[in-house]
Amino acid sequence: MAVVDVINCKAEKVSQVELEDNIFKVPVKSNILHEVVKMQLANKRAGSASVKHRSDVSGSRRKLFRQKGTGRARRGDIKSPLLRGGGSVFGPDPRSYYYRVPKKVRKLALKMALSSKLQKDNLVVLDAFDLDKIKTKEFLSVIDVLNITNALIITDKKNENLELSSRNVQGIKVLRVEGINVYDILKYENVVLLESSIKFIEGRLLA
Repeated sequence: MAVVDVINCKAEKVSQVELEDNIFKVPVKSNILHEVVKMQLANKRAGSASVKHRSDVSGSRRKLFRQKGTGRARRGDIKSPLLRGGGSVFGPDPRSYYYRVPKKVRKLALKMALSSKLQKDNLVVLDAFDLDKIKTKEFLSVIDVLNITNALIITDKKNENLELSSRNVQGIKVLRVEGINVYDILKYENVVLLESSIKFIEGRLLA
């Protein structure tokens, strides 16, 4: 098992914790990470691009003028795509980009993402991150002491003071353990784990 130092908010070592090799020492394969990140980004797409087709445009269905004898090109109703204000022919309709990769692949990719952070020494374990009140200045003072920028902070439960104090800080995101995902782990340079969240991560990924 990998042994990692546990530090406090003053950047002082307070203990050590063992991390499961089946989660934090998994060989990293970029093609699996790519596939899962691609799925996440596709599922985020709104797919709401839309146009009005001939049947969606409001207007009379009466033929504009008779078929023959006018010397003009034959015409249908005013909603014709050839006329200004008419319906669109080949425009987009709302669609879903949603798809899923197998659950085992998603779980493996999550292990690989965490392993990559440990391999690069970008994984920090904190004993706790407790703030007395909602105050961005206090949060930033702790971040400065820890010398961490561009980080994903993973908590085991709702921590309102921490979540609200950090929400306006650029390059920082607080995520509860049930919401961890490959995209966010790879997006941020550092991952900060609260010590209490490790057992929840192991329980989720070893089940």
